[in-house]
Amino acid sequence: MANDQLIVNRVAESGLITIDLEAWYPTEEPASFDLKDYLYMGLVLREKEFRQALKNIDLEAYRHKRVAIYCSADAIVPVWAYMLAAAHVKPVAAAVHFCRPDQLDEAHYCRVIATLDVSPYHAQRVIIKGCSNKPVPVAAYVQLTERLRPVVKSLMYGEACSNVPIFKAKTTDHG
Repeated sequence: MANDQLIVNRVAESGLITIDLEAWYPTEEPASFDLKDYLYMGLVLREKEFRQALKNIDLEAYRHKRVAIYCSADAIVPVWAYMLAAAHVKPVAAAVHFCRPDQLDEAHYCRVIATLDVSPYHAQRVIIKGCSNKPVPVAAYVQLTERLRPVVKSLMYGEACSNVPIFKAKTTDHG
């Protein structure tokens, strides 16, 4: 190759903004709070006994963790019971979600994406990185698409060198 030929990195010059959802993967350990353990005869939750039981819980099990509050039993649990549990563990927990333990990652991503400032992506070409080493839930990709579609010039999935176009705004959409 001649010395006067430059190698041009077209990917770097493309103006693409890459979002890697793996970067938002939660770092806190998961924990769960199952209201099944507080049901009288496995059927009903009694307020007085539940309040007393909450006072005796070792909160260290929830310190700095993402907590799933749920009930694994087939019982009718009043809404206030979930609220009491959340109010009790929140002072030590990193986050509290109403979900099953296997839904904690999805709940985390929903919270992060719902509060994402999308203004830096206005009229930009955005690619959502596809491959990750961590189990990013599909719901995160869907929610991010929903948040970005109204503001981006184009949205893609994958890598800059090999991507799938998801959305392209009409030229009148972003002035």
